[in-house]
Amino acid sequence: MTFPENIYDFEIRTIDGERTKLADYKGKTLLIVNTASQCGFTPQYEGLEKLYREYKDSGFVILGFPCNQFGKQEPGTSEEIKNFCETNYDITFPVFEKIEVNGPETFPLYRYLKKTAPGILGIRRIHWNFTKFLVSREGKVLHRFAPATTPDSLRKHIEKAL
Repeated sequence: MTFPENIYDFEIRTIDGERTKLADYKGKTLLIVNTASQCGFTPQYEGLEKLYREYKDSGFVILGFPCNQFGKQEPGTSEEIKNFCETNYDITFPVFEKIEVNGPETFPLYRYLKKTAPGILGIRRIHWNFTKFLVSREGKVLHRFAPATTPDSLRKHIEKAL
């Protein structure tokens, strides 16, 4: 499979089912995160929202992609996920439809992210919820962060990318 030089050609669906393209975020610094509502890392939603509110006026956007592949920790429908995020964490950053990040049904964007920014020892597989990818304003993947990496610890990377 041939991958584009940046992420802007990928089509995605909002949590409300609307088709859109990542091109809508061209010129923004992005943090792409696979999320889950029933995970030990779910409280990271609070830190992610804090980062988003702090840096959004500088051109920073977080894109949340719910995933149910790890311990079935995101079993809900799109409506349930949206309600959970809004009710429990007052999430205002964009959240998209549930996807798969590993295996034969891997969402194309995640195939690209894993190839462009493999993990430790070159491993491409996503190991758990809340793996994070920082993408430059030009659409280049800058860093991959492990699930245990807290949102607050990303500040210096975000500020450098902005």
